[in-house]
Amino acid sequence: MTSRPTLDVDPFDEAVLAAPLQLHTAIREAGPVVWIPKYGFWATGRDAEVREVFSDWDRFSSASGTGLTNIKTQSAWRKPSAILEVDPPDHTVTRRVLARVLSPSAMRQLRDDFQVEADRLIDELVERGRFDAAQDLSFRFPFTVLPDAVGLQRNGRHHLVPYANLNFNAQGPPNRLVEQATLEAADSLEYVRWQCDRANLIPGRFGAQIYAAADAGEIDEETAALLVRTFLSAGIDTTVYAIGLMLYALITHPDQWARLRVDRALAKKAFEETLRYTPSSPLIGRTTTGATELGGVALGESEKVICFLGAANRDPRKWNRADDFDIGRYTGGQLAFGMGPHFCVGHAIARLEAECLLTAVVERIERIEIAGPPVSLTNNWLRGYTSLPVVVTPS
Repeated sequence: MTSRPTLDVDPFDEAVLAAPLQLHTAIREAGPVVWIPKYGFWATGRDAEVREVFSDWDRFSSASGTGLTNIKTQSAWRKPSAILEVDPPDHTVTRRVLARVLSPSAMRQLRDDFQVEADRLIDELVERGRFDAAQDLSFRFPFTVLPDAVGLQRNGRHHLVPYANLNFNAQGPPNRLVEQATLEAADSLEYVRWQCDRANLIPGRFGAQIYAAADAGEIDEETAALLVRTFLSAGIDTTVYAIGLMLYALITHPDQWARLRVDRALAKKAFEETLRYTPSSPLIGRTTTGATELGGVALGESEKVICFLGAANRDPRKWNRADDFDIGRYTGGQLAFGMGPHFCVGHAIARLEAECLLTAVVERIERIEIAGPPVSLTNNWLRGYTSLPVVVTPS
């Protein structure tokens, strides 16, 4: 065992959040795992160690929360997630329900509807010629198609943005960002509780299918509501920001945009490379269940281990030309969706949304250029753009 390596940094300083690559390199190269004294947690930014953490829930538990707060010993602002913050065997039950709802056959049924909406939206924006690719495109599309698929009422969907912003900020330390997000989400908490109730979901869609599992005795009514909440709190913003990051990467790498224009089948790979290159949700936490070791470093019981996925996805031990954005790259093994028992159950719908939207973009737009200063999101646990002004030339 090696001694406890320490790195005196603040990963949640707002200047660091705005430009995290230097931090990612520092964490990754300081050692296989490194202690962050300001907040009292372990950080790892290496591919091998992140994989080990994700693969072994018995040593690295999700049930104490996937953020900095240990939800078993400290109060949290909401009830724990029934899918993200549980371990087997309970996790096995809830995951089975969501996996059935989000099955490959369900994705095939959604594809046509998603593509029609993507085509309609891009036609509208191309006609305008100049628009905000964050607000008008990467926000608008997922905030339309996923709530429709879940069965959310049209009225009140504006509450989803502040609620999800609080959800992700609260994964980090209780800083200014959490205080601000709490104030902004004050009127949204009751909406989310109301919308997750089965009586307020549109019949026949994902939410109602989850409640059907309660009727069948697989889960109870409260767990069903918590599973519906997963779509509202964790299923939209991650995709919204990932799509925006993808568009920005393609705009700022014109050689890759040109490749995509020539070979439109690369749309899927462009999204996967974006997830590797700049994951929109670049942090995820676990808690040690007992004294253990990681990368030859001794860890104590009930200690937080935060996996820096943005660092691991550029680990040169795993990736050649790790800092290059290359849509032709084989991206199997990128960690943005996690791996192991807690591999993101919603990965297929996120991939479907991105593929449909980018297919519509590349078919209708010859050239896309930045038309004003992009505005980055400042969030403890998310990355992306809140504004991305562009001008486009139609095909």
